[in-house]
Amino acid sequence: MADTDDPPTTVSVVVMGVSGTGKSTVGVGIAQALGCDFVEGDDLHPAANVEKMRSGTPLDDEDRWPWLRAVAARVGEHEAAGTDLVITCSALKRSYRDLLVDGHPSVWFAHIDTPHDVLVERLRKRRGHYMPGSLLDSQLATLQPLAADEPGHAWSGQGSAQQTVDALVRELRQERPQPM
Repeated sequence: MADTDDPPTTVSVVVMGVSGTGKSTVGVGIAQALGCDFVEGDDLHPAANVEKMRSGTPLDDEDRWPWLRAVAARVGEHEAAGTDLVITCSALKRSYRDLLVDGHPSVWFAHIDTPHDVLVERLRKRRGHYMPGSLLDSQLATLQPLAADEPGHAWSGQGSAQQTVDALVRELRQERPQPM
């Protein structure tokens, strides 16, 4: 956790959830609404992780830690520059989110919590992504929902992407009212 009680001067929205929730689409929408940078967290995965997922093998904690550190480093770069950021990251476990928050007071989690049947349908239709739908159940088994004491808000991704963007931006602005 952050070492200071001062409110953050920037915001880093980590759009989280399992594969198929619409993290990228929603993340781009939030970044546009806030007028800030968007980073696709999947692009920060080491090549070995991408190949492992592409082959249908779930990642384990040891695979995820270097990637999570890369996501945290990107957040730190934006904090140091005084700029806001929206970044996608599944952030499935509390321990992963704790790493992202540690020393980064700007982090605010936007947890897209989508029903299983909607996820299955979305993944069935998805093309061009290395993450196969066969890994959904392993992600759901790993997911620890955002807890009440974590910075952020959970929202159902069942509706349209724009509804999800609007709801999450509204919650963010209520919790972090500084100019964004």
